[in-house]
Amino acid sequence: MTGVLVVGAGEAAVQLAVSLRQLGYDRPVTLLGAEPRPPYQRPPLSKAYLAGKADLASLAFRTTDFYRDQRIEVAAGQRVTHVALAGAGGGTATTATGRVYAFERLALAVGARPRRLAVPGADLAGVHYLRSAADAAGLRDGLAAARRVLVVGGGLIGLEVAAVARAQGRVVTVAEADDRLMSRVVAPVVSDFYRRAHERRGVDVRLRTGVTALSGTAGRVTGARLADGSRVAADLVVVAVGVEPRTELASQLDLACDRGIVVDACARTSDPAVVAAGDCTAQPNPLTGAGLVRLESVPNAVAQAKVAAATLLGRPEPLRTVPWFWSDQYDLKLQIAGLADGYDAVEVSGDPESESFAVLYHRAGELLAVNAVNRATDYLTVRRDLSRATAAR
Repeated sequence: MTGVLVVGAGEAAVQLAVSLRQLGYDRPVTLLGAEPRPPYQRPPLSKAYLAGKADLASLAFRTTDFYRDQRIEVAAGQRVTHVALAGAGGGTATTATGRVYAFERLALAVGARPRRLAVPGADLAGVHYLRSAADAAGLRDGLAAARRVLVVGGGLIGLEVAAVARAQGRVVTVAEADDRLMSRVVAPVVSDFYRRAHERRGVDVRLRTGVTALSGTAGRVTGARLADGSRVAADLVVVAVGVEPRTELASQLDLACDRGIVVDACARTSDPAVVAAGDCTAQPNPLTGAGLVRLESVPNAVAQAKVAAATLLGRPEPLRTVPWFWSDQYDLKLQIAGLADGYDAVEVSGDPESESFAVLYHRAGELLAVNAVNRATDYLTVRRDLSRATAAR
């Protein structure tokens, strides 16, 4: 096989392949996915799928006919274990099944893996992570039989799982080691709101305390000991303490890595013949072009994949776009646009107690970002303003 080889089969991988065709590339395009199923959407796994409102078949990106018509070969169940370059961007990739794929150009869209919980008892049955379709299916089945659920981690994924479990009538505890929820992405006023919102709905939120050990009977989890010395009963534990970018293949190629595969604004790695896109990358801030940031979101994966495809075809165009994210918890829709890093002031519009408000982030008077809860108009207005400012830079 020659042409472009895309290692990965997530959002960035599929978009990159589709963009190559849209840009007129007519050589072979192959996607190698480690999972045994065709490419699918991940965000609904912790939302609609976990809540029983969607099935896995409905999450497929595209139909088999689409890939055939676009002449995109999708090889599922082919985890790449070794890759080697042979000059001018070409080389070979070897999978765990022993298959060897030759390529003229290489794109890495290998994503990330859940960070594991390194405490005694972490290998007990009933301890779940959520990243893949198989993870989600196992968790959904587990929730159906569970009575008491412990969620380790108070970030977006952890709180989405907590919301689903509580809506299903489970007794839910959230243990967060930090002093507030979602501390990486929102200001304290939003963290406080979500703590109160979950507590109003019956979730026991424990802050400033992580898990030090899990206990079990007959090989199955029954509870946890927390850092404050307290114990929590649980017959199902969900670990949601972040992800780690997959950089093994990049390291084999001696590509620069720093909290991810380092790429420039055109998705080029430290070897300009190789591109990378999606959750595996550390990229320049897409608003300012400065520094390195990791953006774990579908919109960024799509935008970066489009840039990567253009770069492969010799048409590099730096990525300058407004990052955006969302989270559904109960009937609360959180929408985020921009990056609030370095903010020195916040402005609250609306009343958090009404469960409809927006928070604007500023630095030296400049608007950086918005967090909007059930406030779509404010979100769209700020996102538009940020897009105009970014385009004008």
